Amino acid sequence: MLDRRRFLAVCSQLGLTSTLFPGVLWGMAEPQGKVTKEMIGSAAQIADVPIPDDLRDAMLESLDQNRKNYEDIYKLHIANSVAPAYVFDPVLPGMKFETMKRPLRISAAPALNVSGAPKNIEDVAFYSVRQLAELVRTRKVSSAALTDMYLERLKKYDPQLHCVVNLTEELALKQAAQADAEIAAGRYRGPLHGIPWGLKDLFAVRGVRTTWGMSPYKDRVIDADATVYTRLTNAGAVLIARIIGGDLHAH
Repeated sequence: MLDRRRFLAVCSQLGLTSTLFPGVLWGMAEPQGKVTKEMIGSAAQIADVPIPDDLRDAMLESLDQNRKNYEDIYKLHIANSVAPAYVFDPVLPGMKFETMKRPLRISAAPALNVSGAPKNIEDVAFYSVRQLAELVRTRKVSSAALTDMYLERLKKYDPQLHCVVNLTEELALKQAAQADAEIAAGRYRGPLHGIPWGLKDLFAVRGVRTTWGMSPYKDRVIDADATVYTRLTNAGAVLIARIIGGDLHAH
């Protein structure tokens, strides 16, 4: 299996990323999961890029090694619950920080020029989360209304933006209805309660596709919930879409 980022890195090292060559070669190689010397020659001819034999050999060797490294890692079957193998510690020698844990203090609600429900729900589309939270808390806007509005905006604009793998519409409407019922009963969980949000497609959600932006995983469903999803769901947030930064949308 090829890793697209490493593939582009190898092309970059040879100064080929500004040409048609990477796209042509990737189109040839992806279905087979490997690159051959013949593919490199054909892609170079199509892209009209002269590549000497020694550079073709070097490129093939590098891509083969990257593919082998990827396959070796894939064979490990590391669970999604295992944390990445790195530590980031920005503390410089001699620096000390306060270690006493203080209680969470939410900022004051913003002043809103809204006496009742907005005449047009889309007027609040670009409100901050804190502003939306105050509208939901005071029941001037329901979570269901916000969810419907953002779902419709995604349906309207995603054909141009290409940012959504799939809308979790059924789940969103269910979570929004639950949030409205809890708030009406006086069980307000906090400023994320009833707020619609989108989750990057790298994080797993049970029953929902998790593609990692890669064609081989376009139909994959992982039987686990990522911690970030669990915590935001416990806070009452409403998942409306899986968002992606890659190019799987085009497939």
